[in-house]
Amino acid sequence: MKSFSKYCVKENLIDSDFMIGIDTPKTDSKLPTYMSLSELRKLFHFLEQDNSRMAMRNHLLFKLLATTGMRRSEIVELTWEQIDLSNNTIRIYGKGKKALTPPSSYGCPIN
Repeated sequence: MKSFSKYCVKENLIDSDFMIGIDTPKTDSKLPTYMSLSELRKLFHFLEQDNSRMAMRNHLLFKLLATTGMRRSEIVELTWEQIDLSNNTIRIYGKGKKALTPPSSYGCPIN
């Protein structure tokens, strides 16, 4: 309605915006759905059986998502400079470019 009202004013169909001062109702934000432990095990089992060209990359990406709590965007923006193979850690730049280093005990070997 707000957009329609603004459009009507812009096109000189009405004299004033009748939606001024009216707040739009807030929509419910959906909570994310998570995979169960058994679903994760099935996924990792499938990935371990995969012999395709990109199998190792896919396996590592899903393990990083599942074990570190990294966001999709953080994985996409990951660079070699953020990976420390000698300490088996990854430096993550999260929201607000804050640097985080999740413990290596998450069980996601990176070497």
